[in-house]
Amino acid sequence: MMNDEVLTVFNDQQERIGTASRKEVHEKGYWHEAFHCWFVSRENDIDYIYFQIRSEQKQDYPGALDITAAGHLLHTETAVDGVREIHEELGVNISFDELLPLDVFKYEVSEPHYIDKEFAHVFLYYSSHPLNAFTLQQEEVSGLVKAPFSHFCELWLGNQTELIIEGITNKKEPIHRTAHKSEFAPHPKAYYKTIIAFISQQLHSAKKA
Repeated sequence: MMNDEVLTVFNDQQERIGTASRKEVHEKGYWHEAFHCWFVSRENDIDYIYFQIRSEQKQDYPGALDITAAGHLLHTETAVDGVREIHEELGVNISFDELLPLDVFKYEVSEPHYIDKEFAHVFLYYSSHPLNAFTLQQEEVSGLVKAPFSHFCELWLGNQTELIIEGITNKKEPIHRTAHKSEFAPHPKAYYKTIIAFISQQLHSAKKA
């Protein structure tokens, strides 16, 4: 059971102060660690960013568009172990060395029955996998889609309210539709802004190289 997972609890300076169950961590709003990995790719001179569509069965934000692969780090794990989330959720084997560390982002979201206070270890992965190479975790992920990165920037920093997404469902059926801003998981706007700034910088450096 996910709620029985044991996580390390931190103070707000990211110093370990103990452990607690995942359920307790979210009920009491304890700081804990998470792994976030954003996939990007370049096709026909266009940079794309990838999102997973969360399963409708998920307790939190069912059906929302979210980080490509993400999850909690257990009390026995460090950020290096987070790559297991990529394999579990997306069915592709990627080593930690292939990821580009972006930052540790401290963020919190408070809902009536749910407090999420994370130190999120954020990574970037340049993917060359075709969509049919992914085998999505049936119970966690209902689809994997991509959109031009510039459109994603417009959505969070500009005047765009929707974007075209394309990809596959977990049954490998094609997805091609318009997604509205409200369909994204409610991460703080500062999180999206920071991610966009980091990815923009990396894509710019990659083009120069």
